[in-house]
Amino acid sequence: MHDTTAFKAFRVAVITVLAAFTILPIYVMITSSMKPLEDVRGAFSWWPSRITFEPFVDMWTTVPLARYFVNSTIVATSATLASLVIAIFASYAVSRYRFRGRTTFTTTVLSTQMFPGVLFLLPLFIIFVNIDQTFGVQLVGTRIGLIITYLTFSLPFSIWMLAGYFDGIPRELDEAARVDGCSPIGALLRVVLPAARPGVIAVAIYGFMTAWGEVLFASVMTTGANRTLSIGLRQYSTQTNVYWNEVMAASLVVSVPVVIGFLLLQRYFVAGLTGGAIK
Repeated sequence: MHDTTAFKAFRVAVITVLAAFTILPIYVMITSSMKPLEDVRGAFSWWPSRITFEPFVDMWTTVPLARYFVNSTIVATSATLASLVIAIFASYAVSRYRFRGRTTFTTTVLSTQMFPGVLFLLPLFIIFVNIDQTFGVQLVGTRIGLIITYLTFSLPFSIWMLAGYFDGIPRELDEAARVDGCSPIGALLRVVLPAARPGVIAVAIYGFMTAWGEVLFASVMTTGANRTLSIGLRQYSTQTNVYWNEVMAASLVVSVPVVIGFLLLQRYFVAGLTGGAIK
């Protein structure tokens, strides 16, 4: 009894500490976004001397935040859709067909996740520069180049997870669809995909969140006109001033859509990850 009580007390203490580490930064971000700039520059306080919503208005004019928001939306959405389409067909082929090199392909796809992403920065940059010099197709400093870059991040994991999820769907469903006159692609689109909806949604969420908040590759692969939000937020810092309250306000605004989307689709995300990982 005493051991059980002590363990419960320890668990509550650990959960409380972890919750504090999670909630306190969010609280500081929210309160700092409603402080005058002089409050943020001075000694730290848990509550604003006066509540103001000017940072939420000024953040759109201090830097072209709306343009960065559009760039991030286009890049993240395009990378997610491209990764999703390719991963669906590739993982279906891996799950349903036996072909030469199948094991090598799956092993190679999974092994790419073992390397830190920073190792691919210089090779990708050199490849993009050579493509520009050879074929005249500019990728560095363009949104399409950043989309291709993020596609290389999310695609291996998406293929691996969806293949595991498809393995858990009975092949009899495919065979029944084929008997009813469906082609292999028709069976995939009409029968398998509806059954694999949690896995597909999980892959989509993973791909979007990976592209939305990435900083390192966006700082190298974008220019002034194509900057994403993660890079654009740095523009609130100048040689003479740092608008910390506007930084907090902008960070709060750009985080809200992702948080809301994740909360709405959380049950699919958890189900997809669990199903794909177990299979």
